[in-house]
Amino acid sequence: MQSADQPILRDIVLVGGGHSHVGVLKSFGMRPMSGVRITLICTDMHTPYSGMLPGYVAGHYDYDEVHIDLSRLAVFAGARLYRDEVIGLDRANKKVLCRNRPPVPYDQLSINIGSTPQLAQVPGAGENTVAVKPIQRFNDHWLELLHRVKHRAGKLTIAVVGAGAGGVELLLAMQFRLRNELRAHGRDADELTFHLFASGATILPTHNSVVRSRFDAVLAARGVVVHRNAAVTMVSAGSLQTANGETLAADEIVWVTSAGGAPWLRETGLALDANGFISVNDTLQTVTDTDIFAAGDIANMINHRLEKAGVFAVRQGPPLTTNLRRAVEGLPLVPYLPQRHWLALISTGDKYAVASRGWIGFAGSAVWQWKEWIDRRFMRKFQDLTPMAGDAPAAANTANQVKLTHEESLQAISAIAMRCGGCGAKVGATVLSRALSNLQPADRDDVVIGLKDPDDAAVVRVPPGKAMVHSVDFFRSFIDDPYLFGKVAANHALGDIWAMGAEAQSATAIATVPSGLESKVEDVLFQMMTGALEVLNEANCALVGGHTGEGRELALGFAVNGLIDDDPTKILRKSGMRPGDVLILTKQIGTGTLFAAHARLAAKGRWIDAALKSMVISNRLGAQCLFKHGATACTDLTGFGLLGHLVEMTRPSAVDAELNLSALPLLDGAEECVAAGIVSSLQGANVRLRRALRNQEAMVSHPRYPLIFDPQTAGGLLASVPADQAEACITALRASGYPHTAAIGCILPQGDAMEPITLTV
Repeated sequence: MQSADQPILRDIVLVGGGHSHVGVLKSFGMRPMSGVRITLICTDMHTPYSGMLPGYVAGHYDYDEVHIDLSRLAVFAGARLYRDEVIGLDRANKKVLCRNRPPVPYDQLSINIGSTPQLAQVPGAGENTVAVKPIQRFNDHWLELLHRVKHRAGKLTIAVVGAGAGGVELLLAMQFRLRNELRAHGRDADELTFHLFASGATILPTHNSVVRSRFDAVLAARGVVVHRNAAVTMVSAGSLQTANGETLAADEIVWVTSAGGAPWLRETGLALDANGFISVNDTLQTVTDTDIFAAGDIANMINHRLEKAGVFAVRQGPPLTTNLRRAVEGLPLVPYLPQRHWLALISTGDKYAVASRGWIGFAGSAVWQWKEWIDRRFMRKFQDLTPMAGDAPAAANTANQVKLTHEESLQAISAIAMRCGGCGAKVGATVLSRALSNLQPADRDDVVIGLKDPDDAAVVRVPPGKAMVHSVDFFRSFIDDPYLFGKVAANHALGDIWAMGAEAQSATAIATVPSGLESKVEDVLFQMMTGALEVLNEANCALVGGHTGEGRELALGFAVNGLIDDDPTKILRKSGMRPGDVLILTKQIGTGTLFAAHARLAAKGRWIDAALKSMVISNRLGAQCLFKHGATACTDLTGFGLLGHLVEMTRPSAVDAELNLSALPLLDGAEECVAAGIVSSLQGANVRLRRALRNQEAMVSHPRYPLIFDPQTAGGLLASVPADQAEACITALRASGYPHTAAIGCILPQGDAMEPITLTV
């Protein structure tokens, strides 16, 4: 992983998590380059391996067996993972344009996004078919179809448009799985009818006649109706039409043809072929821009005619990695020469496969076993993420080879040198002013002097009848995305304000940014503060100033001011719980163990993604809802964990509480992580509060017991609500954007024992 002691000198940005890019990430994880930072931008946390996808559809593999976890791989590679959709390039300023975040600068850029169905070419196809790509969207539809077939009796007609290897293989896998499902439910497998549409006279047109004949026989034996010379020209709801005048009524239409480049590529100025694929030379550089590379299906090698097959994307990974390394070192690039013939192992759904290479073709169950061995060997490369001994020192030797301009060399020397302390550790004024120049903080009338003013401190008014609420939070980054970290940090800091029933007024930031070239420091600061400002502005909280310094790790915090009615009865406090109240929690818990597991490559990417989505949900509306339903006490869950914060509430309220472990809303993966013995570094301090538990001996073996000590970041609200308001309050909270809100216990009269908390299941 990238050392925090090494300043960032160059950025390699990877767009897309395709087969070539996972190879690049694995290589940089095994042999990192000092001063070189990798950023992966993609829409999904898991990327499917195309070779095993038909086996997944057929039911031979589960989801995790056929998907590469990009989150784990990025952590292993020391790479930043930005989950977003790319919508364009600013080549003049060397930036990637994203849909939901600030532009991402690059020195070298690589694109590996696969192909995109060109549904617009056929009227009605976009609205009435299921495209096989993007595969994640297809998987959602596939799971819906599985459910529909299982639970709805009656005949079903399924049409697959596209008779290449991908279409034929997918159809046979779908048929095998769905017929087996019907038999398992005691139904007639012949309720299903499958149709395959080929635009030409033959199926699998890029394969030899022996292979085509074998699949003709398989399709005929399986009862698949093959339509030849039947290019689909129109699709309506429940039917399709072909160029030869044929019309077929179909309940499900799957589109596996007419793929091209993503539409946003047309506006980049890069040379594209007739289908919108990026034209590249033998070094995998685009013919238009030597700083941009492309690989896999999205690349059109101008000197080689290649089929759109996963084998080429996989084999382009090593030369792409080599040339990205050499490009940042300023060395000549090396050509990639693809093989003239390649081996294709095409499955028939039933653990039987056909081998095709040039004019050779043979088949059998042994071929499927061979294919499975190859596929599993490939996947193990991205499941076993253990660095090879001796690779890191070799990589360090390349650090001085990164090619810099004269001005950059001076900056690098300054960044590598011993940093000053005190005010000498501040981020430079020029860098700071550039990073903040495009930020637009909320404009409030009660802010007299704020961020845009040159004064030494901010000045804010306290309106008549209002009291000031103060809070402060600060912590280092636990994720590799500064924009997302900024959102979480700001949301976390605002939590104390919302928990007291106040409105946010102003915030002062304190940030630490790792050293590097000025442009790199500026971008990290801009990304982080953009994310933070989006949260602050949404809360109408004005950013009025702050302090930014250099340090080993990225960190951010805020001192937040809020306003509340100058009436003690309108302030939500931790004290105030009453016997009979219902204890309500508005968000799932488990962030501490999940991010501890994330750092150890032990958490699934989708767990981390779900946790981050929870962490950026503001508690503002939740606090308003709780206040409206008569909450008697409230706090936000943070570092002390559920038990720690509950004790903070019961003691000043002079009550006891009963906590139902089975009712706790948990983030996906949290229970698995604590079961594996993975806990946050703060867990030990929180566990000391177990003395507050009345019956811990009986509950210590419960799988959820460790999670009551789990420290939370940007957690939900914990509140006590009168019993007659609890049900309505929970319903309102769920409708307000807190779908996992739950009643997790109740408040009891204070007993004689020293332990105020009772655990139940």
